[in-house]
Amino acid sequence: MIPQPSSLAVVVFLIFVAITLGLSFYFGAKAKSASAYFAAGGQIHWFVNGVAFAGDYLSAASFLGICGMLSRSGYDGFLYSIGFLAGWVVALFVIAEPLKRLGKFTFADALNSQFQSRGITFAAGVSALVVSIFYLIPQMVGAGSLIYPLLGFPQWMGVIIVGVVVTLIVTTAGMVSTTYVQFIKGSLLVFFSGLLTVLILMRGFTIDDRPEATEPQTIVTLPDGKVLINGWPKGLGAGEADLRPVGSISKLPGDVKSTGPLGPLAYLSTLQNSEIVLWTEKTETVDGVKTTTYSPKPTMGAEVMVPGVHPIFKGLRGDSLTAKLDFISLMLALFAGTASLPHILIRYYTVKDQAAARQSTVVGIGTIGTFYVLTLFLGFGAMTSGTMDLTDSNMAAPLLAKSFGDLLFAIISAIAFTTVLGTVSGLIVAASGAIVHDLITGCMNVSLSDHQKVRVGKLSALIVGALSIVLGILFQNMNAGFLVGWAFNVAASANLPALIMILFWKGTTKQGVTAAIFVGLFSSLGWILLSQETMQKVYGFSAAAAAESAMVPFSQPGLVTIPLGFLTLIVVSLLTTRHESPVKTQG
Repeated sequence: MIPQPSSLAVVVFLIFVAITLGLSFYFGAKAKSASAYFAAGGQIHWFVNGVAFAGDYLSAASFLGICGMLSRSGYDGFLYSIGFLAGWVVALFVIAEPLKRLGKFTFADALNSQFQSRGITFAAGVSALVVSIFYLIPQMVGAGSLIYPLLGFPQWMGVIIVGVVVTLIVTTAGMVSTTYVQFIKGSLLVFFSGLLTVLILMRGFTIDDRPEATEPQTIVTLPDGKVLINGWPKGLGAGEADLRPVGSISKLPGDVKSTGPLGPLAYLSTLQNSEIVLWTEKTETVDGVKTTTYSPKPTMGAEVMVPGVHPIFKGLRGDSLTAKLDFISLMLALFAGTASLPHILIRYYTVKDQAAARQSTVVGIGTIGTFYVLTLFLGFGAMTSGTMDLTDSNMAAPLLAKSFGDLLFAIISAIAFTTVLGTVSGLIVAASGAIVHDLITGCMNVSLSDHQKVRVGKLSALIVGALSIVLGILFQNMNAGFLVGWAFNVAASANLPALIMILFWKGTTKQGVTAAIFVGLFSSLGWILLSQETMQKVYGFSAAAAAESAMVPFSQPGLVTIPLGFLTLIVVSLLTTRHESPVKTQG
């Protein structure tokens, strides 16, 4: 689908970017110390920090990825929302106060508070860096998806724009400006998602009985590189396919043509008893000609609103044990991963004390929970509004907003862009903090002044930002929410066993912590790289070849690698002698 960028959208987008950069330069003048740069000096108010938690956590995966998965796959996509939200239970009741008590800049402080071990610092620093970079990929993918319909630029240019703007944010003011960008972004995201939900309910459902609404569509790539879209030469559109927008209701209860406004429960009830046109995708390559066919699949709403139908977790309703294990593994990773993400953990150091850390978490849970309830309506609204782009599920929510007018499209897209900015800036701060505080000064024992730490942190931010741009371009065709599932697996496998065992098992040793981090990190990464999903979606294998080449039985590693991290820590700790120094208490 070739979008038509409007001057209004461009103006709104530029205003949001200007405000964001203005905040960065303003707070940059106040962020001269390492404490201010990496942790905002611990002076952020708990309520602001709580909403900033939401702004940090509600990333491109939440707003773009989950809405996209819901619009294409029904309730299966909402299971990601449930998993993401459930993870905050661990953060609130297990991690929040102890982490604040034991740390100062990074979660490596908490891990190392009893040991002062360079091995732990190195392992935790490497883990934070790898997880941050891994989590950056879906954010940059979402950024590129947004820029194309908003400004008409190709995906790679959108990634570069985001990378440059975020690098400016981080290098000017670090965590101070990042926090306020996330606070504003989190507030606006929930408010306008609520507004869009109200408009969806007011519009209700209308049957689309046009023949073209249910006609199959094709993309054919010839051996010479030429592309045919529905039999016609590919249009301009910055390298994207010119497919018709889709998404419709083919039958409503009582055979009515339209419902009119509906309440939230009536909306879901009506959808459950309607017939919805979903879309399947099939790709075949014959004699060098690659053909992707999108076919309509009329489906009863009752099937759409239960898990395991189409197509994310389809194996749940069959006899496949591996499909069920893959689902359990993903849910475990989402549940355990929240309390293991470096950019979330460092936010506990931006408030003054343990009580504020707990209060921030409660506010964050309320804000995040509200948003995830709204994603259910946004996803189903996109599924039935006739606005879906079959080539890019990440654009479901912004294109849904476009059906209500260019102004709302411009605002939603700009907020989504700011969503990416906030999360990416938090990740880059976490990564640069790991490099400076953990690897350079903590592990290598390089003596740096406060001013030098900030300078090296800014240089690290530049390098990480450049790397994120490259990765965002390489992974441009994958769903942001799906990619985040992998990041949660890696974070939970590498970080959670060490965090939990240090807090609750006195037999933990420094060797056990170091080994658990590295085993969890590399086993989860290795599992992902050898999985069928990676073979197919990253390496470009066909579905049959990917299934044959995969060296692991299912794609999500958490079910194996998280327990492996705990087991490694216990075994290594039992085999080593514990030498600990008194626990240091912070704030």
